[in-house]
Amino acid sequence: MEEKIGRVTHYFSKLGVAAVQIERGRLRRGDHVHIVGHTTDLEQVVDSMELDHHPIDEAVAGQNIGLKVVDHVREHDDVYKEYI
Repeated sequence: MEEKIGRVTHYFSKLGVAAVQIERGRLRRGDHVHIVGHTTDLEQVVDSMELDHHPIDEAVAGQNIGLKVVDHVREHDDVYKEYI
Protein backbone atom coordinates (compact mmCIF):
# COMPACT_ATOMS: atom_id res chain seq x y z
CA MET A 1 0.00 0.00 0.00
CA GLU A 2 1.24 3.50 -0.86
CA GLU A 3 0.26 7.03 0.09
CA LYS A 4 1.34 10.12 -1.82
CA ILE A 5 3.20 12.39 0.58
CA GLY A 6 4.97 14.87 -1.66
CA ARG A 7 6.58 15.97 -4.89
CA VAL A 8 10.12 16.50 -6.13
CA THR A 9 10.76 20.23 -6.67
CA HIS A 10 14.41 19.99 -7.77
CA TYR A 11 17.17 17.43 -8.32
CA PHE A 12 20.82 18.15 -7.50
CA SER A 13 22.66 15.70 -9.74
CA LYS A 14 26.16 16.28 -8.34
CA LEU A 15 24.94 15.56 -4.81
CA GLY A 16 22.37 12.88 -5.66
CA VAL A 17 19.79 14.80 -3.63
CA ALA A 18 16.14 15.49 -4.41
CA ALA A 19 14.40 18.55 -2.96
CA VAL A 20 11.02 17.21 -1.84
CA GLN A 21 8.01 19.26 -0.75
CA ILE A 22 6.18 17.22 1.89
CA GLU A 23 2.48 17.82 1.20
CA ARG A 24 0.85 15.45 3.69
CA GLY A 25 1.72 13.06 6.50
CA ARG A 26 5.25 12.51 7.70
CA LEU A 27 8.41 10.82 6.50
CA ARG A 28 10.95 9.20 8.81
CA ARG A 29 14.41 7.82 8.31
CA GLY A 30 14.02 4.09 7.62
CA ASP A 31 10.71 4.51 5.74
CA HIS A 32 10.34 3.06 2.26
CA VAL A 33 9.59 5.53 -0.55
CA HIS A 34 8.54 5.09 -4.16
CA ILE A 35 9.32 8.01 -6.49
CA VAL A 36 7.29 7.93 -9.71
CA GLY A 37 7.26 10.16 -12.75
CA HIS A 38 7.06 10.13 -16.53
CA THR A 39 10.40 8.28 -16.79
CA THR A 40 11.10 7.66 -13.09
CA ASP A 41 10.30 4.54 -11.06
CA LEU A 42 12.56 4.38 -7.99
CA GLU A 43 12.06 2.52 -4.72
CA GLN A 44 14.43 2.95 -1.77
CA VAL A 45 14.76 3.22 1.99
CA VAL A 46 15.17 6.73 3.39
CA ASP A 47 18.73 6.88 4.75
CA SER A 48 19.44 10.60 4.82
CA MET A 49 17.26 13.72 5.01
CA GLU A 50 18.13 17.35 5.65
CA LEU A 51 16.20 20.50 6.46
CA ASP A 52 18.07 23.79 5.96
CA HIS A 53 21.35 21.82 5.64
CA HIS A 54 20.86 20.08 9.01
CA PRO A 55 20.25 16.31 9.29
CA ILE A 56 16.76 15.34 10.45
CA ASP A 57 15.10 12.06 11.39
CA GLU A 58 11.55 13.11 10.51
CA ALA A 59 9.87 15.49 8.07
CA VAL A 60 6.26 16.68 8.27
CA ALA A 61 3.76 18.32 5.94
CA GLY A 62 4.78 21.81 4.86
CA GLN A 63 8.52 21.20 4.92
CA ASN A 64 10.80 21.27 1.88
CA ILE A 65 13.56 18.74 2.57
CA GLY A 66 16.64 17.35 0.89
CA LEU A 67 16.39 13.60 0.36
CA LYS A 68 19.44 11.53 -0.64
CA VAL A 69 18.43 9.32 -3.59
CA VAL A 70 20.17 6.36 -5.19
CA ASP A 71 19.26 7.27 -8.78
CA HIS A 72 18.28 10.26 -10.93
CA VAL A 73 14.83 11.76 -10.28
CA ARG A 74 13.11 14.69 -11.94
CA GLU A 75 11.12 17.77 -10.97
CA HIS A 76 7.40 17.04 -10.57
CA ASP A 77 7.95 13.34 -9.77
CA ASP A 78 5.50 12.16 -7.11
CA VAL A 79 6.82 10.76 -3.83
CA TYR A 80 4.90 7.93 -2.18
CA LYS A 81 5.44 6.40 1.24
CA GLU A 82 5.20 2.61 1.08
CA TYR A 83 3.64 0.64 3.93
CA ILE A 84 5.24 -2.78 4.10
